[in-house]
Amino acid sequence: MAQLKRNNKLDIAPSREERVTVGQVILAIILIICTLFAFLPVELTFVAAFTDEKSIAVNGFRFWPKDWSLAGMSAVLKYGKQLAQSYLVTIFVTVAGTFMGLLFMSMFAYSISRKEFRLARFLSIYLLIPMLFNGGTLSGYIVFTSYYGLKDSLWLLILPLCVSTMNVIILRTYIANSIPGELMEAAKIDGAGEYRTFFQITLPLLKPSLAAVGFMMATAYWNDWQNALLYIDSDAKKPLQLLLINIQKSIEFLLNNANVPASARAAMGGTIPQYSSTMATVLVVIGPIMVVYPFFQKYFIKGLTVGSVKG
Repeated sequence: MAQLKRNNKLDIAPSREERVTVGQVILAIILIICTLFAFLPVELTFVAAFTDEKSIAVNGFRFWPKDWSLAGMSAVLKYGKQLAQSYLVTIFVTVAGTFMGLLFMSMFAYSISRKEFRLARFLSIYLLIPMLFNGGTLSGYIVFTSYYGLKDSLWLLILPLCVSTMNVIILRTYIANSIPGELMEAAKIDGAGEYRTFFQITLPLLKPSLAAVGFMMATAYWNDWQNALLYIDSDAKKPLQLLLINIQKSIEFLLNNANVPASARAAMGGTIPQYSSTMATVLVVIGPIMVVYPFFQKYFIKGLTVGSVKG
């Protein structure tokens, strides 16, 4: 009878994996608090974009203001046609640049990860040189515009960010640690060449790492404005970031210049919402990234962690 009671106690007792310790509860509470603090600036930006300008001037930024207004968002949306064009340019540059970058960098990473490749060590050192030494903005401007003739071209929004040393290292580490070399050897025995081995075996297994690197590249392309400021002159080729900077400069000019005609101020609705339009500008920029990020989050985490664990 005593033995039966002991067996019942053993069956009812939770396993080690199912026990929740006090440390885990404290850690969960700390993470929840950190998440809330990280979300508060986003919530404040969203609320301020729809807050009345006079309320901000009197009461400052608040998480729940007294007066709401669409003046800030309207000031940004007045550039409707140009805003839509800039969105299309940014989306094209982001998609094309991310796709090209992932293709080139994954092929580069595959090449230097093969031990039997004689130039692997040389190319690895060559890859690190741009990370340590940089020719500078002036030399790059002269090369791109005078020698390549790419002034006012969308290629100058794609090529400078296409290949990154750190991203190649991440992909190479993932291939070396997480893709068994036996698969490549088996493909070689079956008569597959390097291109077939890469596209049919290595590339499909690279999806988690490609998703992580691709998200970082897409974010970099989406937020880039310096290259557009240097090389783009046509309004039809201006990306979203550069357009929004121009909008902010226009609003600051109207606010700081006393000689601005009344017609220009009337076009902005009589009053110029400086603070709410700034927050509306930020909201327009980060909105698509906030929508896309949850769908890539699991691949982003998996791609960064799996590659560091020996498979």
